[in-house]
Amino acid sequence: MLAFEKLISIQKTNNTRLCIGLDPQIEKIPKGLAKDTLGILEFNKIIINCTWKFVCAYKINFAFYEQFGSKGIEIIEKTLEIIPKNIVTIADGKRADIGNTSKAYAKAFYEHFKFDCATLNPFLGIDSLEPFFEYPDKLNFVLICTSNPGASDFQKLEINDAKLYEIILKRLLARFDQSNLGFVVGATNEKEFSLIRDQTNEHFILLPGIGTQGGNLGKILFLNNNKNLIVNVSRDIIFASSEKDFEQKIIERTRFYYENLTLVDV
Repeated sequence: MLAFEKLISIQKTNNTRLCIGLDPQIEKIPKGLAKDTLGILEFNKIIINCTWKFVCAYKINFAFYEQFGSKGIEIIEKTLEIIPKNIVTIADGKRADIGNTSKAYAKAFYEHFKFDCATLNPFLGIDSLEPFFEYPDKLNFVLICTSNPGASDFQKLEINDAKLYEIILKRLLARFDQSNLGFVVGATNEKEFSLIRDQTNEHFILLPGIGTQGGNLGKILFLNNNKNLIVNVSRDIIFASSEKDFEQKIIERTRFYYENLTLVDV
């Protein structure tokens, strides 16, 4: 099954657009769990076990694991074993490089770890992305207009009456098929989200920036107009409490987003 189809299927089955980012930080691991790599794995396991019925995907940001070297890689592998097979997995590594380097990155994500999707950085150009698109059953989310304040430093620069993100979007749409191509657009960019959404038909948009970063979920859902969307929430769910009640608080925050992210927008 194509990752594009798998994502549509699980969204219908679980009736949600919610993706949870498994982005652990040792200093924020709740009471009762070890503040080490073993504690991270147990934390991930608890999160997955109490939320899998309410999500369509889990996103693993490699930075939070690679900092621990081989132990971190092992946590990724074991976490992927815990995630139910019908739920989409996203490797958030923002990869892309020249030639064989990009091929190696793609092979790592899609052959070794067997992720369904990956996030990619388009700065090096189309040829740096192509190795990921050589896997026809995978879905690649390319950074277009991100949620961080510094996004305007480059992504919104104007070149010949067009913003850089608009130029990148146009070239990607001309090169890749929607079953393999998605976009990362931050919820803090409402104007840009609307412009991108108008041009992307049924392409999936992966939306960070809701929760801790302050994106307006209601406004984004209105602008999205019931098109294909994944809303990622990380800190506002997984760090809902640092106390021993953390599991219940995670469930409460997950249900809150679940109830606001059914497939029919209000």
